[in-house]
Amino acid sequence: MKIVTVVGARPQFIKAAAVSRKIREYSEEILVHTGQHYDSNMSELFFQELHIPSPDYNLGVGSGTHGKQTAEMLQGIEEILIKEKPDYLMVYGDTNSTIAGALAASKLLIPVIHVEAGVRSFYMAMPEEQNRILTDHISKYLFCSTDTAVENLHREGITKGVYNIGDVMCDAVMYYSNLIDEKSKEEYFADLKYIFGERGAVERWYLSTVHRAENTDDVSKIKTI
Repeated sequence: MKIVTVVGARPQFIKAAAVSRKIREYSEEILVHTGQHYDSNMSELFFQELHIPSPDYNLGVGSGTHGKQTAEMLQGIEEILIKEKPDYLMVYGDTNSTIAGALAASKLLIPVIHVEAGVRSFYMAMPEEQNRILTDHISKYLFCSTDTAVENLHREGITKGVYNIGDVMCDAVMYYSNLIDEKSKEEYFADLKYIFGERGAVERWYLSTVHRAENTDDVSKIKTI
């Protein structure tokens, strides 16, 4: 069995790090990087530190409007699919890379597997929400992280091929946590203390990143978070 996996953004690299390792034990995987995230710290670094196999194809799409970016991805992915003739195409999450991969495969009658299906914000102004919904409705297999995601799909009339497989991001955290040795942990906490100061006898740290405009552009939401 041959699977083409399409990734393009940081969260997808992390998910692929967890899933690709298992896929390659049983099947052939062709990894396609759209180049949606292309800066070294947003792309190459993840492949290096997470030991993700180098992409078989890198479309190098880069930045652009939604239409331009998605169109270039569609064209590039379609050419790869025609050449590779996979049994399935797998996509993750809700980016332009996700919808481009799903559309290209669907038009060629290649079954689509959507990992992290059924997530909903119920806010259609988000490009990601549009990508999620469209991808779910043209996917053959929908792998959900939670029961809520399964229920969201059922409300939209999607009941076949729906599975709650758990959170692959959690799988990645558990796998890589076991690979971090004590020396690395000590260095990491030393860096945090340098950045934030001692602040007393702090034994446990929580690091959070926030990036969506709906959160970062609203002071009250930032304070709530």
